[in-house]
Amino acid sequence: MVDVRVRFKQGECEYNDKTCILVITVKDTTVGLIVEQIAEVVEIQKENILPPPTIGRNDRGHNKYVYGIGKVGTSVKLLLDPEKLLYDDESVDADLAKIEMEE
Repeated sequence: MVDVRVRFKQGECEYNDKTCILVITVKDTTVGLIVEQIAEVVEIQKENILPPPTIGRNDRGHNKYVYGIGKVGTSVKLLLDPEKLLYDDESVDADLAKIEMEE
């Protein structure tokens, strides 16, 4: 499992009754993402997904986990790229390899 708060270097927080585990499959690996809570679940049509915004010259570091922006009615949703979220650095690769070996 990967705690998304820790992945974004926000530090751990105490789990409670709103804490959820999202189960996803990326590159044939099934993993649980621990999130603080889920506000809503929506389906976004492909034509309503825009590329991520550019902030400037150094936006790669800021947007490296962003897949795009989803338009839902009059609001927008930031869409994360699960592959980049899981496989961005060696420490996460090592954690996933450990999970695969335990299975």
